Amino acid sequence: MKTPMTPRGYNKLREELQKLKSMRPELAQAIEAARQHGDLSENADYDAAKNNSGLVEAKIRSIEAALANALVVDPRDLTDTSKVCFGLTVKIEDIDSGEQKTYSIYGGEESDASKCWISFDTPLAKSLMNKSVGDVVTVKLPGGAKEYEILDISIDYKE
Repeated sequence: MKTPMTPRGYNKLREELQKLKSMRPELAQAIEAARQHGDLSENADYDAAKNNSGLVEAKIRSIEAALANALVVDPRDLTDTSKVCFGLTVKIEDIDSGEQKTYSIYGGEESDASKCWISFDTPLAKSLMNKSVGDVVTVKLPGGAKEYEILDISIDYKE
């Protein structure tokens, strides 16, 4: 199944992949240097170098899989902002407190609480999907259910 991702998220993953792949020669050298220290069964440096290399290779495989399954969606190409969908920005109001917040719905690799970028698979984003301005949604959160009214839906994406 394809996973939606913005061009920014896709490029971020590609850059990370290239960085990790460029580490391979250094990791191989670390393993070889540790191997030179003698008995491998009691060589902590060798074990650490092998573990580090294994972690990097696992991350490379994970990123390659994410890129292969990516469905790149450029929010700037979206023309319909009548319903909440991936790539759009939503202004909501907490029904109980009246507090207003604005969230942009992107892929997990772009989630950033400091920028109010949430992943499309969070409970809040899932409850907002396909809803319109004026709709009230109930979000089941660990601390209990909360109700929000959708005040605005817009495109606010920058590379």
